[in-house]
Amino acid sequence: MKLNLRNRQYYFKEILAFLFLLFAIYFFRHEQPELKQAVKVVSDSSPLWMFIGVIITLVYVLLNGLMYTSSFRVVHKKISLYLALKLFLKRNLISVFLPGGGITSLAFFTKEIEKTGISRTKISFASYIYGVIGIASLVVVAVPVLTYVGLENSSSKDAWKALLGLLILVVLLSLATWSFLTEGWLYKRLAKLSPQAELIILEIKSGEFSVKHLLTTLLHSVLVEVSGMFHLYISMKALGLEPDLGACIAGYVIATLFLAISPFLRGLGAVEVSLAYILQSYGFSDVESISITLLYRSFEFWLPLLLGGLSFLLNKGNIILRVFPAILIFLLGLVNIISVLTPPIAMRLRVLHRFLPVEAIPASNFLVLIVGVMLVVCAAFLLRGLKNAWYLALCLCALSLFGHLSKAIDYEEASLALFVLVTLVITRKQYHLKGDKSLQSFGTGTALGILVAVIIYGITGFYFLDKNQFGVNFTLGQSVLSTLENFILLNSDLSPRTGFARAFMYSINVFGLSAIALLFYAFIKPYVFMASAEESGFIKAQELLKKYGRSQADYFKAYPDKHLFFSEQDEGFVAFKYTGGYAIALEEPVCVNDEAVKKAMIIEFENYCRHNGLKPAWYRANEESLELFHSLEKKSLLIGQESLVNINNFSLEGKDRKSMRNALNSIQKKGYKTHIYPAPVKDGVIQKLKLVSDEWLETMDREELVFSQGMFNWAEIKQHTIISLENEDEKVVAFLNIIPDYAENELTYDLIRKTADAPGGNMDALIIELINYGKARNITWLNMGLAPLSGIDRARDFPERTIKFAFEKLQQFRHYKGLRDFKDKFDPEWHNKYLIYENHYDLVQLPLVINKIMKP
Repeated sequence: MKLNLRNRQYYFKEILAFLFLLFAIYFFRHEQPELKQAVKVVSDSSPLWMFIGVIITLVYVLLNGLMYTSSFRVVHKKISLYLALKLFLKRNLISVFLPGGGITSLAFFTKEIEKTGISRTKISFASYIYGVIGIASLVVVAVPVLTYVGLENSSSKDAWKALLGLLILVVLLSLATWSFLTEGWLYKRLAKLSPQAELIILEIKSGEFSVKHLLTTLLHSVLVEVSGMFHLYISMKALGLEPDLGACIAGYVIATLFLAISPFLRGLGAVEVSLAYILQSYGFSDVESISITLLYRSFEFWLPLLLGGLSFLLNKGNIILRVFPAILIFLLGLVNIISVLTPPIAMRLRVLHRFLPVEAIPASNFLVLIVGVMLVVCAAFLLRGLKNAWYLALCLCALSLFGHLSKAIDYEEASLALFVLVTLVITRKQYHLKGDKSLQSFGTGTALGILVAVIIYGITGFYFLDKNQFGVNFTLGQSVLSTLENFILLNSDLSPRTGFARAFMYSINVFGLSAIALLFYAFIKPYVFMASAEESGFIKAQELLKKYGRSQADYFKAYPDKHLFFSEQDEGFVAFKYTGGYAIALEEPVCVNDEAVKKAMIIEFENYCRHNGLKPAWYRANEESLELFHSLEKKSLLIGQESLVNINNFSLEGKDRKSMRNALNSIQKKGYKTHIYPAPVKDGVIQKLKLVSDEWLETMDREELVFSQGMFNWAEIKQHTIISLENEDEKVVAFLNIIPDYAENELTYDLIRKTADAPGGNMDALIIELINYGKARNITWLNMGLAPLSGIDRARDFPERTIKFAFEKLQQFRHYKGLRDFKDKFDPEWHNKYLIYENHYDLVQLPLVINKIMKP
């Protein structure tokens, strides 16, 4: 029965929302001619008052953020204004799409605040306070306003009904709150129905409430209402109408009352119709009332929604935010080019001629054109995260802003340039790859040299040219000015009369274009990092590994393919490889097992990377270090699981091991035996192993891989203990090599390879012999290495869903599934391994980068 009642209430809300929208559609269709006129009137509104309206919208958003901060202070919790603003903008955006609107949205977006240590219960209660105060402030404002409007005004009767409903709601919420705080009837009923709810209420009651901050919340909420009234006033002024203060106050209150009772789409339709109707009752014409309504809703509804959308994009690491500025730069470049090629508006040109000389306008056109071309090129380098490209884009946007205003007062294009400029400033921290300073010095010096040479060449040429070449007898000053104009490719008034004069001008243009192109290239070309490995560094790394090594992959951190970064602050190092503008570190720093030291080393290494024009990423990081990396605002992606077999618990006994026992018995019957060759291994044995390795690579169609594993290296293999599987003629058909493992009480191997004619179960035989080898030496754990792409049971996000799908469904990754199944037979413990990166956009490039660094 309760469920049916709830469904009926829900359907009633849906029907009510539908009726509001239906009525709005009817209204706007009926007023279609006036609506078309209104749109034209709004498009001609005052830019100054429009700008003031945008400022008030920002104040409106700020006040709502302050409401959230003071709501949390009521329950003695503190959140930053930045978090409060994001919370409001996100909730305001989704409230449009939720049944129940703003009230329902109060349950969303709590995780970011939970990370600050505030419990979800406190967040919910602070949000509850925010919602109740928002309704209460509307009641506080509405009562005197509607009383002032007067009961004789029929347009306010429905508003009084809506106000009465809100007043009843506030009273009920207040009584419910009081019942919870005093353990009254409602509290006892809820405690019987849900003991968990009682625990939540007790947590809320455990702290005292600040009346001071409750009143502050109410004050901020009242100021929100005032800002809404001011928006109506500004809308009237922007349209050139005489503002009516009474219409502003009454119109806002009545429209907001309809918004409050509208259950869906935040009053879309209901607010517009009611506000237009109220304004008409105050003497505004149909066109004027609709125009005011459209402008008011732009400030009060649509602009905050746009800011809400941007708040989702402004999350650190958001891939859209990473790509968005480059797309904007490219679009601005195209707009610049198209703007120059299309004719200007004559009226604007006449206004511009009052302030600028006629000669300046063609120069501005040419400037905008050149800047447009440079912006299109700059976009590609901005996408790569180059700092100099960001500086250049910033300057080009400023030139575009100035150029569009000075060529034809094109404020539309200038507004786009300003928006792009602001976007670049907001996203400035994304660009940290440095340019090539030596190339910049060379480019600057060469460009200056060309400039000096061309100035001498041009002045001499113009000054001594006959008058019949250009029809001008050049003075020294005119020679200098004409040379500079042609060097920087500005249109000049010169008209060459002969082929020689034309070639002379073109020669200066070519030199100028070459100098500008060289300077542009020198500043946007990324720095190419070149590292050299020193023998002394590897010796030092091996010493540090003996002191601080704790991982199965530590052996490969001093492998010849690595570059080593040694900390200047602490004793330790990071092993990495670089390519494609990325530095990929293997696991984590090798240092003392202290979180503060590790964090300092991570920061130091990443600063080193950025100084050298590289983006840092960490491959195969441990799950225990995730919190540390997340505290540094890094992102993580599960890339597989490492398998650890407990040697002491492993046994061939039991039903589950029957197939393994059968395989081993079959191998023995065929005359195959395992052999252990302690280091140093004789060259004759190494030769046999080499044949097996070569055949394995050929038959499996694989290449040697390094970075987190080794390759077949004669000198290296010679120093490792080898376990082989051989036939009666001592032919090796499979082998593995035991490598040093720096983890305590752990054993591991690197290569495990076989011939095409090796008997079934050959790998099982090698691993079991390795387990027996470990048992004989009282070693507890066998590390069987990483099973890539596996271990994702529940994907957290799109990247993990992609990996899970590839592992389970795609044919080209089936060998990873086979590897997982092989290791699973030994009943290991699985430990997650992660890729740590900075931005989701990095995931577009990192797979290719990691693939490259794994090649010898």
